[in-house]
Amino acid sequence: MEVRISDELKQIINNIRIGVVHYEDINVSDSPQMLKGRLRLFQESLYFDYVDKQITEIPAVKEWRILFKAVGTDPSRYRPSNEALLRRVQKQQYLHYVNSAVDLNNFLSLQYQIPLGIYDKSKLTGDISIEIGNELDSYLAINGRDVSLTNKIISRSENGPFGSPFVDSKQTAVTDKTTDALQLVYLLPSQAIDEANQMLQALSTMFTQIHGGQATFKVI
Repeated sequence: MEVRISDELKQIINNIRIGVVHYEDINVSDSPQMLKGRLRLFQESLYFDYVDKQITEIPAVKEWRILFKAVGTDPSRYRPSNEALLRRVQKQQYLHYVNSAVDLNNFLSLQYQIPLGIYDKSKLTGDISIEIGNELDSYLAINGRDVSLTNKIISRSENGPFGSPFVDSKQTAVTDKTTDALQLVYLLPSQAIDEANQMLQALSTMFTQIHGGQATFKVI
C-alpha cells in the first residue's frame, strides 16, 4: 500500500508533508488504566495552560488554519482536528475513552498539536492518495454526521475517501478487531525533516509498546 500526495495539493501547498506509519499484528483493546490516566492528566494540564489563551494563536493551530484556507476550507466553520481537540480541553469537555488505538491517537494529537488519523487497513483497498475533495465526495464521519468533503484535504483509497485532518470516516475506524492499521500524521510544513522523523519514531514506539506488533514509517 503506497501513500502519495496529489500534484494538485502539492501545487497549492508545495511544502506539505505527511507522516505515514504502517502497523502490523497489533492488539487493540480497552485502553489500559495507565493510558486513561495519562490522557486525563494531560488534558487537565493543558486546560490550565490555555484557559485564558486564544487557541487560534497556538502556532501549530495557526499553521493548520492557513493550510485549510489555502485549499478553500473555512477553518472557522470546519476546524482542523487539532484545534477541535484543544477547544474541547479548553472547555473542560474531556475526551471519552474509545479504545487503546483511538485514545492514544488523540493523546498524540494533543501532545504534538497536529492532526492525526488512524485507520483499519483491512477496510482500505489499493494505494492511498492525499488530495483535495470535490463536490461528489462525502462520508459518514466518526461523529455520526454526513460530511461534505468539497475543498477539504482528504485521504482516498480505491473505495473512496476515508480520512481528513478535519474529521475521519466511521467506516475505516479502528476497533478491537483491527490487527493492521495505517496512521497518517499531518506534519507542519515548517517542521524540519529530521525532527519529523524523530517524532514518527517516538509515536510509533509508544504505539507498539501498548499494542505490540511492528511499525514502519516514512515522511512523504
